[in-house]
Amino acid sequence: MYIEVNGVTLYYEVSGSGPAILLVHGNGEDHSIFNETAELLRENYTVYALDSRDHGKSSRVKTLGYEAMAEDVAEFARKLKLENPCYCGFSDGGIIGILAAVRYPELFSKLVLCGANAYPQGLKWYWLKLFSLLEAVNHDPKLLMMLKEPQITARELESIPVPVLLLAGERDMVRESHTRYLASKIKDSRLNILPGEGHGSYIVHSRKLYYFIKKFLERPIPKERFI
Repeated sequence: MYIEVNGVTLYYEVSGSGPAILLVHGNGEDHSIFNETAELLRENYTVYALDSRDHGKSSRVKTLGYEAMAEDVAEFARKLKLENPCYCGFSDGGIIGILAAVRYPELFSKLVLCGANAYPQGLKWYWLKLFSLLEAVNHDPKLLMMLKEPQITARELESIPVPVLLLAGERDMVRESHTRYLASKIKDSRLNILPGEGHGSYIVHSRKLYYFIKKFLERPIPKERFI
């Protein structure tokens, strides 16, 4: 399905019934990385799997930025009248989720952030070096975005008002110390460093992510959250 938001056309797939959950992929990917996760989630949830701008079947754009992508997600949720959906984002999708939650505190009920970083230096140095070399050769705007963005402050992380599950692989491209930093700044966070896993090995065409999401979503949300 397609929807117009902020002057771009976004592609998404929807399946299942129940409370809404929004899935957003990482850099250079599309919604299909979540196929196996969505297949399990849709038994109890309405699953929206989105292609970010300039990815998958969504519109091509001249310039990219995480802020614009976060605005896309917020407008997507508003246009479809999603009431406090849970948000699950992988890598760039996690960054987008953080920014959207900071800008619109009442947008989501919970966040699942997988392999996300608050600034480029949160990545291991050799990954940054590789991306820099590739960008110099290919002039890929997606790589350039990763090298310059995001720039999420500690104060912004501290402002996130909803429960957050932070996931990262033991062999993630994001530094473990950085993931722990995110957990220390986000007030209501749960952290799980997954033994033996890489950046996306437990997510991309894997059913493993489902079990972490399921357990987290079954945790009650305090009533005062909605007062």
